[in-house]
Amino acid sequence: MNAHAVVVEQPLKLQLRELALVEPTDNDLVVDICWSGISTGTEKLLWSGRMPTFPGMGYPLVPGYESVGRVAQAGKSTNYDKGELVFVPGAACFGEVKGLFGGAASRVVIPALRALRVSEHLGEKGTLLALAATAYHAHVAAGTNKPELIVGHGVLGRMIARLTLLAGGKPVVWETNPERRAGAMGYEVVDPKDDSRANYRCICDVSGDPSILDSLIARGAPNCDIVLAGFYDQSMCFSFAPAFLREARIRVAAQWKPAELTAVRDLAESGQLSLDGLITHRSNPQNAEAAYRTAFEDPTCLKMILDWRNAQ
Repeated sequence: MNAHAVVVEQPLKLQLRELALVEPTDNDLVVDICWSGISTGTEKLLWSGRMPTFPGMGYPLVPGYESVGRVAQAGKSTNYDKGELVFVPGAACFGEVKGLFGGAASRVVIPALRALRVSEHLGEKGTLLALAATAYHAHVAAGTNKPELIVGHGVLGRMIARLTLLAGGKPVVWETNPERRAGAMGYEVVDPKDDSRANYRCICDVSGDPSILDSLIARGAPNCDIVLAGFYDQSMCFSFAPAFLREARIRVAAQWKPAELTAVRDLAESGQLSLDGLITHRSNPQNAEAAYRTAFEDPTCLKMILDWRNAQ
């Protein structure tokens, strides 16, 4: 079997290529991808060549970990049927081409245990489940103090804010880019220059800014929690004295767990967690290079989706 896939050949260079897929086993699914999302965090670092050393990193590689597709073939040891709609968190099925993420392709082969059934009514919004699970994981990492301040109003920041509202919180979101301040759903979005508060008990940063710690610590209450939920391409440091005076706790929120993915799927399918207003741009995979540049460079682009339904 072959598939068309987005391949990052080297930093700042990608193209659509036809790749051979590995043979599926009895435990695998062959999934025809309908939609895949472009991550403006980790994928931007991969594309720009600024991704820190990471297991599986290298070029050429197939990006993408936000995909939804239909089961085209189900191994006899799986409990899936042909035609079921599933979320695909990436794949490693492209032979010598690295699949560090591997979801930006017209067809993938993945272990059935990695797939997650999604309802038909979610459709392309199912691509947002990876970010929703990341937000859920960051929200859990905050511990008993749920986020009172969220830094960054991209998709991840919006997801964390929505989950905080579900938990009964009233978060404030900082956003320096005026083009990103619209779209709040029940919470306040402000320029940090207009916020003088300095007693936040829990601050969740999704900005990816490696120089931000001192600014966040200065806004924290005694015994504040600072959760780093972005991905940072440089070393982070902070002045000790302000952190000492507050006894600040700094936590890192890493990869979501499978149970968290299931949890946000259930919240989204029940309507408790809205995924509305987050997909702003769509593109044919044939225009992948332009789509990736738009996703990374256009501040009005929250989430770019590649539509693979006519690229099989």
